[in-house]
Amino acid sequence: MASWMDDDLNDYRRRGLYRARRRLQSAQGPHARLNGREFVNFSSNDYLNLAADPRLARAAAGAARRYGCGAGASALVSGLLPPLRVLERALARWEGTDAALVFSSGFVANLAVVSTLAGRDDAVFSDAWNHASLIDGCRLSRASVHVYCHADLNHLEDLLRREGATARRRLIVSDSVFSMDGDFAPLAGLLDLADRYDCLLVLDEAHATGVLGEHGRGLTDLLPPGAFPSDRLIKVGTLSKALGAQGGFVCGSRRLIAWLVNHARPYIFSTALAPPVAAAARCAVELVEKEPERRKHLLSLADGLRNRLRETGKRIGNSACQIVPVIVGGARAAMQLSRRLEESGLLVPAIRPPSVPERTARLRVSLTAGHTSEDAERLVAALSQDDCFP
Repeated sequence: MASWMDDDLNDYRRRGLYRARRRLQSAQGPHARLNGREFVNFSSNDYLNLAADPRLARAAAGAARRYGCGAGASALVSGLLPPLRVLERALARWEGTDAALVFSSGFVANLAVVSTLAGRDDAVFSDAWNHASLIDGCRLSRASVHVYCHADLNHLEDLLRREGATARRRLIVSDSVFSMDGDFAPLAGLLDLADRYDCLLVLDEAHATGVLGEHGRGLTDLLPPGAFPSDRLIKVGTLSKALGAQGGFVCGSRRLIAWLVNHARPYIFSTALAPPVAAAARCAVELVEKEPERRKHLLSLADGLRNRLRETGKRIGNSACQIVPVIVGGARAAMQLSRRLEESGLLVPAIRPPSVPERTARLRVSLTAGHTSEDAERLVAALSQDDCFP
């Protein structure tokens, strides 16, 4: 066994794909301490700068003192503790749905929804750039899986017409914001196709939750009120990114939530979210509603950074939010550029295959509400040096 593992890891090193964990010496935030040095941190998904907010910490500490640090077992076995019950109610109210269900992570929530709602006699239609959790959910479902070209509504409709007619049920699954490119799914078109071809639409709002829309509800918050039927759309969100805590959630009708509670194996057989984490997430939901200036500053900062990078000739794709890729090409070149930026005190991760397609390795710039225009300009200046790109 050791021999083939060594061969595989050595091959990863040769191709510039080897990954190693580094030791962070501070809390998550716009600035971080790593290996004894201070950095501007462009690597975190803590989009609203809440992960180290003392109000979340106080909420978590209070719940820990009263309810302990662990949930004990699945909520179906040992009961639904008050912090989790309150969180689910708050999420449903915020999202404007009848009910919500919390999972231990967004990854698990996607696995649960797709693998539970689709089966052998069903068909799932998945965007080519979907997150790994949606892809794995499709695989676990044992349904017939059809991958459509990224955000290509014409290709999706062709597949629905050809492959969906004989299926018992049809699911369209898509990220709302694509995590490596920062572009948006064509949501209005997806909803139209879901309605015309009698599909459920599973929308993963992980990188949009808390950030997009007037209320921070995600990409759906950018649509006019009443623009989609509540029984057609199933929303998955995360507590682990903009909300600064941990976990994932699904919101929808009471019937949907009851179905998941009774059929979703990742929910039935997993220990429930820990009380301190649930309390911190509940606090974060309140702050998202009370402090819209966080997301307004974040999106304004991102808009300015995109404009500056385009002025300097950088390839940033179709980014439209706080995730801004700087596309380099080769994996080794992206790693070299990331290391050069690190020498300048900037943490910007290199994203390589298989996370992105071959020859599209890039730096993934992740902005947060804690960053300043000076932080962004420092990054632009570093990327504009003549010898910056390998």
